Amino acid sequence: MDRQMRVFAESHFRGLQGGLSSNVSPKLDHVDFIENPDSFSYADFFKGYLLPNLPCVFSSAFTEGWGSRRLWVTPSGKPNFDYLLQNYGDVVVPVANCGVREYNSNPKEHMPLKDYISYWKEYIQGNYSSSRGCLYLKDWHLCRDSSAESVFTLPIYFSSDWLNEYWDALDVDDYRFIYMGPTGTWSPFHADIFRSFSWSVNICGRKKWFFFPPGQEEALRDCHGGLPYDVTSPTLLDSRLHPVLNRCSPPLEVTQEAGEMVFVPSGWHHQVHNLEDTISINHNWVNGCNLANMWHFLQQELCAVQQEIIEWRDTMPDWHHHCQVIMRSCSGINFEEFYHFLKVIAERRLLFLAKGVGPGKVECGKSTGLGPQQAAFDVSRIAEVLKSVLAHPDFQRMDTSTFSPQPEELLQQLEEVVAATTSL
Repeated sequence: MDRQMRVFAESHFRGLQGGLSSNVSPKLDHVDFIENPDSFSYADFFKGYLLPNLPCVFSSAFTEGWGSRRLWVTPSGKPNFDYLLQNYGDVVVPVANCGVREYNSNPKEHMPLKDYISYWKEYIQGNYSSSRGCLYLKDWHLCRDSSAESVFTLPIYFSSDWLNEYWDALDVDDYRFIYMGPTGTWSPFHADIFRSFSWSVNICGRKKWFFFPPGQEEALRDCHGGLPYDVTSPTLLDSRLHPVLNRCSPPLEVTQEAGEMVFVPSGWHHQVHNLEDTISINHNWVNGCNLANMWHFLQQELCAVQQEIIEWRDTMPDWHHHCQVIMRSCSGINFEEFYHFLKVIAERRLLFLAKGVGPGKVECGKSTGLGPQQAAFDVSRIAEVLKSVLAHPDFQRMDTSTFSPQPEELLQQLEEVVAATTSL
């Protein structure tokens, strides 16, 4: 990020006046296809897609040097089962059953990769049918389990990745995943965790995507207020079940070919189907451009929890604390952890600006290389969101006496740096 881009970005957020970038997406009739890596810069992506929160597809030229595209795929473009078995066969992986609905998702089991590949081969031999159902390997943390240096290279467009930077700093988790599955496997209608951005690369195979801009999902709700499980289901056309469907525009449809990379913006609901035997690499990520969306989502999640147990508000000791506990159990994060997430990223940026230490690491130890302008922009975004967090009544009810530094002190540090770096 250079100064011109930073000024552009800060002007963009001032124009939103506290609004959410996910709610200002214009109506689209197509998704842009980016052909040439040599003529498409980080600034082009930042201004054209990241800030306005719009999807795009990158050609296979952007990933042609990836080891996984060479090693995980046969010359005929199919999954290289022999290589995968030799290198990862004993790794235990999560597997979902696409034929079984559990709430609005699929139940999962765990098995060694070699057992899943054995199933996959049998599924193909059975004309893509099995008594075991349609099984989809989802959310395998390959980068957490082993080195990913030979698998992929993080594209510069997605390198400002606070979510994985935070989890890497704690050394406990990440949001980098491998998906593998035969023709017919699919992911039900959803928006990504924490309203994160995501990117997805087909190592082999083809996917069909259905995209709905933020807000469109409201018209898809049924008469009970629930979101659909499958937007391709004929039941969606029943006006008695979906009384406001006529307010929803048709989805944006994308067919993703082998090697191509899809950018999924924050808050865009989507559904994805594998049209062939497919392997993909997927990351969820958060940065200054969608941080406010994440914070808004967490507030909505807390409100939902509070409504569920509102009847015990006056009789349950520490009711507000219990709401935070339930929220973390359901959503994977609560207000306290969100504050610590902001704190970790903020302190790394402050250290970088003070001493010139790199602004964090991304997968496989590669520096983001985005420089002081990016760090200053990050600080300004954290300061704005942290100010809102500190003003929230439920955060004010929390015991922050053991936090170091105190939240108010951290905000003061950030605001001082924002003022000092205005002319940077």
